[in-house]
Amino acid sequence: MTSLYSITDGKLHPATRRALSRENLIEDWVAADPALLGLDALIIGRQVPTDHGKFIDLLALDATGGLTIIELKKDRTPREIVAQVLDYASWVRTLSTPEIYERAEKYLKQRLVTAFREKFGETIPDQLNASHSMLVVASELDPASRRIVEYLSEEHGVAINTVFFNVFEAEDQEWLTTDFLLDREEVEERSERKVRPPWSGYFFVNAGLNENRSWEDYKRYGFISAGGGEFYSKRLDQLSIGDKIFAFDKGNGFIGYGIVTATKTRATEFITDDGLLVEQPLKAPGLAHHAGNASTAEYVVGIDWQKTVEPTQAKWFKGAFANQNIVCKLRDQATVDFLITEFDVQH
Repeated sequence: MTSLYSITDGKLHPATRRALSRENLIEDWVAADPALLGLDALIIGRQVPTDHGKFIDLLALDATGGLTIIELKKDRTPREIVAQVLDYASWVRTLSTPEIYERAEKYLKQRLVTAFREKFGETIPDQLNASHSMLVVASELDPASRRIVEYLSEEHGVAINTVFFNVFEAEDQEWLTTDFLLDREEVEERSERKVRPPWSGYFFVNAGLNENRSWEDYKRYGFISAGGGEFYSKRLDQLSIGDKIFAFDKGNGFIGYGIVTATKTRATEFITDDGLLVEQPLKAPGLAHHAGNASTAEYVVGIDWQKTVEPTQAKWFKGAFANQNIVCKLRDQATVDFLITEFDVQH
């Protein structure tokens, strides 16, 4: 159970939890910004008609071409919504790539390849719907429904989860919080084990290069970073000393191979061979942003870069693996074989 307090004059004042006055507002909010659910995804349908006479609240497409069914509880009982989303998944899995294009472009009112590139900054995968997941959105879930969701995920590797919306009110202000029933990374890992090849032993890491993160800084001081929210920085927890990574630059390809030398730490506390990282003459200024906020601060992992190339010379081939996550296990053997050769990796 989530609780929320305001702090006034050094004292805590509890906010009152209440129901959302209009539950359809959630669908509007998520349709406008799926990041509200922790999703880096493109909404490609709303009230999507199925062949069974039912309508999926929202359908989303992620950077890998996978589909996510987003279903709101609304006026249905928790058990009904769990059964309903499973029924939707049985239909979604049959959608072909051309069928997804047709439905998405009707909703988006533009070409899907264009919308995909605008959202993710890269070319849409040739094959869509190689995997799918389910997300139930509710204000609460009864114990029996919780057990069903946990059983499907933990025992059978089904990619299903529940996100709870909580509304709080205090002093004429409202706050919205979201909580997940199951750890998202564990759900993803279990579903991957069921449908994907074994792990290669290498990690895929998004470099996240922008005006606040510099590839030159990464190489010179031996690190890689992520921040702006726990959804992003928490992924760095997967990396341990000795792990082998391939760094990916969105829109270009793979730009480096390295070995982890230090686990995740706040950027302001990371020490390089020349002293504190943030005291060095950095090319990009973003490492000290939000330094006082543990949730949104920038975090780094130490890397001994074995071989790197400039983003303009990134290593890539059509069909190579790419992912929107900051860190994930690299399982695509064709991509692994390609990168081992391109970066002269010694086994």
